[in-house]
Amino acid sequence: MNVVFDLGAVLFTWEPTRLVQAHLAEHAPTESAAAALGRALFHHDDWTSFDCGTRTLEESVARMAARLSLPADRLLAMLDGLGERLAPIEVTVALLEDLCERREAGEPLKLYYLSNMPAPYARAIMARHGFMRRFDGGVFSGDVKFLKPHREIYELLAVRHALAAEQTVFIDDSAPNVEAARAFGWHAIHCTAPASLATQLSRYLPVRSTLSMSKPRLPA
Repeated sequence: MNVVFDLGAVLFTWEPTRLVQAHLAEHAPTESAAAALGRALFHHDDWTSFDCGTRTLEESVARMAARLSLPADRLLAMLDGLGERLAPIEVTVALLEDLCERREAGEPLKLYYLSNMPAPYARAIMARHGFMRRFDGGVFSGDVKFLKPHREIYELLAVRHALAAEQTVFIDDSAPNVEAARAFGWHAIHCTAPASLATQLSRYLPVRSTLSMSKPRLPA
């Protein structure tokens, strides 16, 4: 089975509301206002163009600042180097490590990532987090100029790694991305609670081999 992980809000924390509250509190004094500003910032071409590598961060920040009447220097401080500040979600990292151990014990598992992530952030997490180098491969939107939920990015990963659709399960926190994966023919899990992911994923995985467990003792 091929297991394909999204990264933001699945393997790394991604909380736009908290980000806005921490850096732009005077522009969004309530939690609902911060959530609305987060959507205005990150659910728009100003951001997604940086996400898929067609604009630089500085270009995107200038457009956001002009559109939303926000201070460009504060936006840049919030977004520059953000990849270095993304924190791993411990329960999902533990699941990934368990899957790696099962793969190394001989179970038929391959592990990939498929993430909407700007190239600078992608380079940062690859450099900072050793578990990212345990994947068998993956695709970042910032490297390929495609974004989920567009079919092209799923197809690119599938072709690059020869993924059979019926043997592939995709995990993402975004319902549209999950639906796009299913339309592409993959199994998919909508991850809304990382603590529940191991249970959700288990139904798609091969039964754990008893050979990978402790060997029985021989009689004395």
